[in-house]
Amino acid sequence: MHPNDVEAIFQALAAAAEAPVTDVDVKRRRSPFRSLVACLLSAQSRDANTKRAADALFDRAATPEAILALDEAEIARLIRPCGLYNTKATNLKKLCRALVDDHGGVVPTGRAGLMALPGIGRKCADVMLRFVFHEPAIAVDTHVFRVATRLGLSDGRSAEQVARDLEAIVPERFAMAAHLLLLEHGKRICRARVPRCAVCPVAPHCRYYATHVATPDAAAGG
Repeated sequence: MHPNDVEAIFQALAAAAEAPVTDVDVKRRRSPFRSLVACLLSAQSRDANTKRAADALFDRAATPEAILALDEAEIARLIRPCGLYNTKATNLKKLCRALVDDHGGVVPTGRAGLMALPGIGRKCADVMLRFVFHEPAIAVDTHVFRVATRLGLSDGRSAEQVARDLEAIVPERFAMAAHLLLLEHGKRICRARVPRCAVCPVAPHCRYYATHVATPDAAAGG
């Protein structure tokens, strides 16, 4: 996609955002360790269930060392609300062991260091960079993946490839806002089953719109 089209897409998304996308969260202090654990627990879990699991765990053990002192059965019981609790309990122990042995119990602040930790992939690393360490990063969840590939910002078949593509093309001035702009657009307009193309502010730049909605063949087909 031409850089001018990328610029136009993000200008339109920013203009259409229901609320201005700012970095006010910089003022909020987030615990890197708790945020990292919550990200690990969030896989295939609703936000409310992830929070319940994290709250229960941190009420019992709030540091890597304290979690290492628990056995996996107790960890699994505490984090049960988030699902896949046995696997996550195992991964959590491995994560805490790596933090203590390799980082002195401190969460690394770079993507490479984060992704080297057991159970932490590109998405979690980018969530940490963007929302905890306040670095420009785009965490690719299902909404961001869908919007990026429909628009033609990426042809990636994996979330990690889409993340790399977005990192390479998003204009610098939108680097901090891009994640939230794409996420909210996916929730409000570019929905999975019935995208609201008729009211989409970026339809003129959208590959999906051009090939599935605007062409005579598509219109004739229903």
